[in-house]
Amino acid sequence: MIEIENVRKSFGPLEVLKGINLAVPKGEVLTIIGGSGSGKSTLLTCINGLEAIDSGCIVVDGTDVHAKATDLNKLRRKLGIVFQQWNAFPHLTVLENVMLAPRKVLGLSKGEAEAIAVKQLTHVGLAEKLKVYPNRMSGGQQQRMAIARALAMSPEYMLFDEVTSALDPQLVGEVLDTLRMLASEGMTMICVTHEMKFAREVSDRVAFFHKGVMAEIAPPEELFGAPKDPELQAFLAATH
Repeated sequence: MIEIENVRKSFGPLEVLKGINLAVPKGEVLTIIGGSGSGKSTLLTCINGLEAIDSGCIVVDGTDVHAKATDLNKLRRKLGIVFQQWNAFPHLTVLENVMLAPRKVLGLSKGEAEAIAVKQLTHVGLAEKLKVYPNRMSGGQQQRMAIARALAMSPEYMLFDEVTSALDPQLVGEVLDTLRMLASEGMTMICVTHEMKFAREVSDRVAFFHKGVMAEIAPPEELFGAPKDPELQAFLAATH
């Protein structure tokens, strides 16, 4: 389980997380929606330990992410994270990109890492692209490669930060289909997204963030069907 307790985070004078409380049990798909600057993406980087928090605590399977004694590299093996930008190594093939972390971080042999990489690339529909270089693929394919790269570390949780926002509209669907597949397989996921249809269809719960506060959280049919928070009502009206 991921447990977030009264987490606060500021960048200079701007407080971007104002006391967030949230628990995500194993197997849940939680989608976070909200306007730009509402703190959604910052929360993901705090969960992964990429950003320090000012107060509160984040606990993943009993380990305090921000405790001084915590081995973040070890913890991050449990926490896959995929960003808007896929940041592949252009001089490596798709297969080599996905093999890299299992070899360097997990210390697997070339053969073991290759087997895992092939399995995960096939999983996300890229079996034909193993020997291709990333710049020869579409944005949607590159994003699916980034998902395969995260999955190659066998994480227990996946964090997705606006993974479709840099893509052309026609490529969004193939990436969302990959996330749907992971959800159907029981992967615990926290997805920050602008895709309301995805949030409605795939999530167990949807959280609405506004100006650093989690203003509302509910199952999708309740949150979209009968939103209580006035800011959420305005946000949903603007996204239709």
